[in-house]
Amino acid sequence: MRLRVEFTTEPFDLDEAPAHAVVAREVVEGAELDAVDVGPFGNTAEGGADAVLSAVDALLRRTLQAGATRVSLQVNVIADGER
Repeated sequence: MRLRVEFTTEPFDLDEAPAHAVVAREVVEGAELDAVDVGPFGNTAEGGADAVLSAVDALLRRTLQAGATRVSLQVNVIADGER
């Protein structure tokens, strides 16, 4: 099964990336995922179910430790052939 996770961390800072946002980027870029798109207002990552779920676990733990006060995420199953 393939999954796609979309997530944001808060609080936002448009002038400089907060520590929790930097940590979030490090987590998803360091995970064994097939596709990662990191942006200022939303982030997505795709991969096998185990890789995505492991990345979500690390993402939640590490961003909260780094000062995130809210993490919003959505996980979707990707149908065969969908991208």
